[in-house]
Amino acid sequence: MQRYDIAIIGGGIVGCCIARQLARYDVNVAVVEAANDIACGSSKANGGLVHGGYDPKPDSMKAQVNARGCELYSQWSQELGFAFERPGSMVLAFNDEDRHTLDRLRTQGVKNGVRGLAIVGPKRIHELEPRASEMAVAALWCTQTGYVDPFDVAISAAENAAANGVDFLRGHKVTQIAAKNDGFEIETSAGSLWARRIVNAAGNGCAEISRMAGAEKFNLVWRQGNILVLDREVHPYMPLYPTPTPVSKGVIVTGTVHGNTVVTATAAIREPGDTDTYAADMQKLLDGAQKLAPSLDTRRVIRAFAGGRAVIDGLNDFLIRRSTLVPGFIQVAGIQSPGVASAPAIAQKVEGLLREDGAVLHERADYQPLRRPPVDFDQLDIDAQDELIQKDHFWGKIVCRCETVPEAEVIAAIHRTPGAVSVEGVKRRCRAGMGRCQSGFCQSRVVEILARELNCTPEDVLLEDAGSQIVSGPVK
Repeated sequence: MQRYDIAIIGGGIVGCCIARQLARYDVNVAVVEAANDIACGSSKANGGLVHGGYDPKPDSMKAQVNARGCELYSQWSQELGFAFERPGSMVLAFNDEDRHTLDRLRTQGVKNGVRGLAIVGPKRIHELEPRASEMAVAALWCTQTGYVDPFDVAISAAENAAANGVDFLRGHKVTQIAAKNDGFEIETSAGSLWARRIVNAAGNGCAEISRMAGAEKFNLVWRQGNILVLDREVHPYMPLYPTPTPVSKGVIVTGTVHGNTVVTATAAIREPGDTDTYAADMQKLLDGAQKLAPSLDTRRVIRAFAGGRAVIDGLNDFLIRRSTLVPGFIQVAGIQSPGVASAPAIAQKVEGLLREDGAVLHERADYQPLRRPPVDFDQLDIDAQDELIQKDHFWGKIVCRCETVPEAEVIAAIHRTPGAVSVEGVKRRCRAGMGRCQSGFCQSRVVEILARELNCTPEDVLLEDAGSQIVSGPVK
C-alpha cells in the first residue's frame, strides 16, 4: 500500500493549486482524482473569470480568499506560464436601485481589500468599453478583474506539482475511508493508499468524502449553470456584469485569453449531475448579453455547455477549515464562484491549516517554482515556426485548422505529466477542437494520434470518461 503524508482528494483547479502549494515542501503528496483526468468537473464548466473580490460579504470565507487569490494570479501566471489578462471589469447600473447596489459593492470591496474600485458615469463607461450598453447610467469599475483559461491553470499547477514530486492518481474513485489513530486508509476503484492527512477538495463529491471519513455532514445542491461560447473577436470584451442577485452574479459578458467571447452563466437548481443545456437558459443568456452589450452578435455562438457548482445547502460560502470531528481532515468544500479567482489563495489557506494541524512542512532545497509551458505554434512568428518544422516534421502537420495546432503539440499534450489520455484531455491542453468547427475536422486525427501514442486501438480511445469510446469499428 502506497503511503503519503497528505492525500488531496479532488483534481480540479483548487486541488491542483493546493498540490502545487504543497509541492515546495518535503512531504509526500498525492492527488486522488475519480475521473481519468484533472479539471473534469466544475473547473471545466465556467467562464474563467478572476473576480476582483468586491462581491463577497465582508468577513466571509469567500472574502478572505477572493481578493488575495486575484492578486496572486500575476505571480502564478509568470511562474507557471499560463495566460492571464487583467483588463478590469464593470458592473453596469441601469436605474437608481442598481446605483445603490454599486455603492454597496464598492463599500464591500474596500473592506475586502480590493484595490482600484471606482464608480464611473456613462462617458467613462464608453471610454473603457465602447460596446457597453448606452442605457447604463453608472458602473462600478474594478481594475483588478481578469480572466484565465481554467483548464490551463489547473494543468499548469498540476504539471509543476508533478515535476516537484507530487503523484497524480487519476481514475481512482474513492470508495471508502477508514480513520485510524495515525492517519487514513483510503480505498479507491484502482487500489488502496494510506495518508497521514486528507484534504477534501472533491468539488461536487465533497459531501460524500466527508461522510466516508466520519467528518461534518452537509448537503450539496447542484446549482447548474449554462454557458455560451462565441467565436473570436478582434478586440475581446472587457468583463461586463449586471448588478448581482443574492445567489448569482448574473449573466456576464466577457472576453477570454484566447479572444473568444463567453456569456456566463445561468443559475438553476437541478438534479445532481445534470449537464444538459436548456433552451430557456440559452434565452436567458442571450437576453442578458443583449442588455449589457446590445451590439454583441449572438449568431456567432459556436458552443453551449453546462456544469454544476458545488453549493452547500444553507451556506452561500466556502467551507475551508480543519474538521472539528476528525483530526487530520481538512475541509475545502462548497467551492463555487469565485472558486477560480480564489484558488491560489485557497491553496495558501490550506497550507496554514495543515500547519495548525501539526504537519511539519520544511521547504525543499530542490523546489522548482517555474514551469516551462508547451510551445504554442500559432503564437510564433514565421521564422520560428519554420525552424521547428525543419527540426521535426510533425510541427508542419496541422491537425486543428481553427486553432492552428500541429501534430507535435498534440503529441506533447499526451506525453507531458500528467498528460492527456482522451480527446477532451488533448483539447484542454492544446486547444485542438476548441475552435469554430468544434472538432468537426480534427477529432478523427486526434483519435488516431492518441491510439498511436498510447499504444492502443482507435476503438479504445475515449472522448472523456470511461465508456465514452468514439469509434466502434474499423474506419477508413
